[in-house]
Amino acid sequence: MIDRIHYISQGITPDDHLKSIERILLAGAKWIQLRLKNTDEHTLLEVAENAVELCNRYDAKLIINDYPSIALKVGAHGVHLGLEDMSVKEARAILGADRIVGGTANTIEQVIQRIDEKVDYVGVGPFRFTTTKEKLSPILGAEGFREIVKRLSAANLSIPIIAIGGIEIADVAHIMETGVYGVAVSGALTNQPDLSLTYQQIQKEINTQLV
Repeated sequence: MIDRIHYISQGITPDDHLKSIERILLAGAKWIQLRLKNTDEHTLLEVAENAVELCNRYDAKLIINDYPSIALKVGAHGVHLGLEDMSVKEARAILGADRIVGGTANTIEQVIQRIDEKVDYVGVGPFRFTTTKEKLSPILGAEGFREIVKRLSAANLSIPIIAIGGIEIADVAHIMETGVYGVAVSGALTNQPDLSLTYQQIQKEINTQLV
């Protein structure tokens, strides 16, 4: 089951990422993506081992960004792949059929490509400008999500679409109205003083749209 709220880890140092992950787990999060850029694989492996331990403690899923071999080694639930990362086929060969493989997309053509590659979900974005990603694809906005959902429906295609990229709490209801499956958030949660209240607010916004 793909969760409707994905938390993308954030922090200046590896330790910051782990602290942020534990805080959001305490708030009730069940889906964590460890996204630790510009670091060596040894450091990432150490952080991933600690992140898996935290997620297991709170009965949450851990997805590793970019590195299927590390996801396998630490026992994470899966991997998320950018369009320029390892192919889905190669990742499946490493992880096996039972683990989760998610993929990034920016256009309807890329979403269909991901469906053909048999990913489990697609992270589509960015919704707006975000500083957490270095090479930013064209901004989609809510209308971009709506158009992608509409065209998938017309083509009789279906996959969980997770909206991502600069999403704030106030955006969630509007984004869910477009027909996407869920949202991925990072700074919108990391920077909140009362994480539990904020996480519950996101859940409420999503559940309201599902009724």
